[in-house]
Amino acid sequence: MNFRVIVFLSLAALAVACQPSGSTEQNTSETASEPADTLRYDQEVHLKNVRQLTFGGDNAEAYWSFNGQMLSFQATNEAWGTACDQIYYMPITGYTGEKPPLVSTGKGRTTCSFFLPGDTSILYASTHLAGDACPETPPVVDGKYVWPIYASFDIFVADLQGNIQKQLTNTPGYDAEATISPDGKKIVFTSTRSGDLELWTMDIDGSNQKQVTNELGYDGGAFFSPDSKKLVFRASRPQTEEEKTAYKDLLAQGLVQPTQMEVFVCNVDGSEMQQVTKLGKANWAPFFHPSGERILFASNHHTESGRQFNVFSIKLDGTGLQQITFDTVFDAFPMFSPDGKKIAFSSNRFNGGTRSTNVFVADWVE
Repeated sequence: MNFRVIVFLSLAALAVACQPSGSTEQNTSETASEPADTLRYDQEVHLKNVRQLTFGGDNAEAYWSFNGQMLSFQATNEAWGTACDQIYYMPITGYTGEKPPLVSTGKGRTTCSFFLPGDTSILYASTHLAGDACPETPPVVDGKYVWPIYASFDIFVADLQGNIQKQLTNTPGYDAEATISPDGKKIVFTSTRSGDLELWTMDIDGSNQKQVTNELGYDGGAFFSPDSKKLVFRASRPQTEEEKTAYKDLLAQGLVQPTQMEVFVCNVDGSEMQQVTKLGKANWAPFFHPSGERILFASNHHTESGRQFNVFSIKLDGTGLQQITFDTVFDAFPMFSPDGKKIAFSSNRFNGGTRSTNVFVADWVE
């Protein structure tokens, strides 16, 4: 679920690369003290009281605690001594002090954190068992934007002090992108253990691991519906023999190309699979609306260059497409609070022309 490749595409038009660590230049204190809705564009009628929680660096994938009072997120920020993504958490009012509490080990690279029921521990994926250093992240291979699929990723659970309590996966290959069902019983994650990037589920303790998808292409970034019965995810589906060969060749190198993806839904067991979007380009970071009848997701389909990402809403049958956010560079990772009253997202809005991607929280207006 690493967002750095996607942001790279957004910022390419501005001749800045987001694949390496982003700028750690901080926004001014004046920005932090401005009235909240100066951070909202006029067209954003579904957002109110937008608040910025981080200031500088690359901050994304902010996911809610079960009690709706905290957010876990991943960040790269040289000012925090973080050379590549590590896992942090903070109150929904923002952190105090120089930096928020670190949950991951500070070694290797991490991704996709999520609070467990009870909000005293956090699940995340990490490469730290393979080494302390950040693994390399090639931004372009043979002229293609790619995302590395590190075989050293495994899924861990740590307490809020950063002590690892359990390792949930230990099979060879990529295991990451894990999220937890609202009822607290199941985890969905992406794995290469079957030879392709497929969705898998397991019980909350790591047992009973089952494969959900089995079609060629990258299935990832999955989340459960509010009733915990369905999954929404983004997927690439190579169609031609040339596309299939290119996909397999990149995957054999531990790489994928994230520029052609659509949103799909299915039951938790993989049945009743349906494609929701047919928009072209990159449609990703989907999340269910609290009603369970719509999906919010990030997309660049609406721009000719493909370098601007915004959040959209769509019905499960693929109708009723609506644009939700309107930043000129990057909005993504829309995540509703458990009570459905607030939304967290990541954005490049109002960052003073820097490379920083920050976490925002807003009230949701129907």
